[in-house]
Amino acid sequence: MTAFSRLYSAINPKELSKETMIVLMALYFALVINFGLIQRIFQLSTDSHLVFSLTPALVLLGIFIIVFCLFSSRFIFKPLLTILLLTSAAAMYGTMKYQVYFDYAMIENIFETNTGEALSYISTTSILYIVVFGLIPTIWLWRVRLTPSQSVVKSLMRRSTLVVVGLGLIGVVLLGFYKDYVSMGRNNTYLKKMIIPAHAFNTVKYLYKNNFVTPLPYTVRGQDARLIDTNPTKPTLFVLVVGETARAQNMAYYGYHRNTNPYTENLDFIIVNNVSSCGTATAHSLPCMFSDLTHDNYNREKALASDNLLDIIHTAGAEVVWLDNDGGDKHLAAHVIEFNIPTDSSDDLCDGSSCYDQVLVREFASHIEQRLENKQQTLTNQLLILHTIGSHGPTYFKRYPKDKQHFSPACERSDLENCSDEEIINVYDNTLVYTDYILSEIVKLLELYASDYEVAMMYISDHGESLGESGMYLHGTPYAFAPAEQTHVPWYLWLPESYTQSKQLDRQCIITQVSQGTHSHDNLFNTLIGLYGVDTHLLDTSLDLSHSCKQTTELLGTK
Repeated sequence: MTAFSRLYSAINPKELSKETMIVLMALYFALVINFGLIQRIFQLSTDSHLVFSLTPALVLLGIFIIVFCLFSSRFIFKPLLTILLLTSAAAMYGTMKYQVYFDYAMIENIFETNTGEALSYISTTSILYIVVFGLIPTIWLWRVRLTPSQSVVKSLMRRSTLVVVGLGLIGVVLLGFYKDYVSMGRNNTYLKKMIIPAHAFNTVKYLYKNNFVTPLPYTVRGQDARLIDTNPTKPTLFVLVVGETARAQNMAYYGYHRNTNPYTENLDFIIVNNVSSCGTATAHSLPCMFSDLTHDNYNREKALASDNLLDIIHTAGAEVVWLDNDGGDKHLAAHVIEFNIPTDSSDDLCDGSSCYDQVLVREFASHIEQRLENKQQTLTNQLLILHTIGSHGPTYFKRYPKDKQHFSPACERSDLENCSDEEIINVYDNTLVYTDYILSEIVKLLELYASDYEVAMMYISDHGESLGESGMYLHGTPYAFAPAEQTHVPWYLWLPESYTQSKQLDRQCIITQVSQGTHSHDNLFNTLIGLYGVDTHLLDTSLDLSHSCKQTTELLGTK
């Protein structure tokens, strides 16, 4: 037998014992799939801790040996490893290229992402990762025949021995480096979220919670909500634009060196300074924003099991309409009018998988025009929420038409790692400029409707985005150690003098109020209730940015 033949036989055996396969798979997951974690610990270790930096591979090896022994039944062993190999390869790509960590919040976000958004993450590089690190090992796994054990007792003894070996590896490492692991874990809590396949556990947890756990009983709240009728001759028309993935650092209004707000710079926007998001992904932030729960006590199940901001304003007497161009309302619009923009490829604003946010302007105009067509009917108070696709990545170039590109060269691919920093920043900034254009178009329409309505608009983003800072891209990083790029968001108000007068608000006072101190999504629920002119016991005046600027306060409820 030639040397080549012996090598081929060694790496492509016809059969192996299950114990050998367990060790080989444990080695693969420890050294290859989790290379990103090992590399990060090595980078964090000092020269004096060089030996310690080499031990994580041994700990991971011990853990995987134990886990794979526990799931070594012949009926589930290969199917389970197949699922883990393929999904772990995809997770490895996200971790290595974008520093995405697949904790529970990220799994929640993945399951609640629509098909169009999910497809935007597919690229040549991501496919190569899945093929090389997932599919090829899977094919190898199924080609190798596992030698049947001679007896159940011997099989149990062998696997028990492997478990002891795994525990021994972990024990020896911790015995020598326990303090190092405690110190590094305390100072870098995100490291445990980098372990692959932790996503499998979080996926099972998500599926269990959403399919087998009885939802909390629904609580109807704010039944005392009513509109403070300060101008009975004109109903209110308020538009809330919910931005997607817009970060404050790249907005001219917040000191950015580029003019990313060219369309609205002369529209007298009121800028809310120092705004923090509730989360770093839409599935978390959106329900939190519209709940009266704060970031510190937010619980998604509790938030979705009770009336939210939309319900309160609807109860007060307004027609509430949710127009969506970003994959859904995250269960917020269950009791109001909801319209999801179809991504029909026959529409010149859509490509079959996504649409430009201009479609929201068109639907907004259509909705109000229908209300104005028959003026024999009394016009009603309106709150419209426009949920934009905004700056959703990684396919930023699909968020704006070519004639709205301001900065070039722009990255026109989904695998951002193959674009330069300049191209990534340019394409992202182009999405912000286009959002600014959309806001200006909404204001133009509101000005047209001002003869029939008291009009106002608010814009706020759900979370920010990383564009390569510290090697991080996209969003969804666990909040505890998420960078400011993912949590610092823009918030604008367009409040004409006629609107503030009709609501008995001091506009200059609001400008002063929002320019001072720090703010967050915690303020949205109460501030919109205050600006719209709703009286309810649910109003927390300490979180209403307009409350101290009301010229009369005796009608306003407090907690």
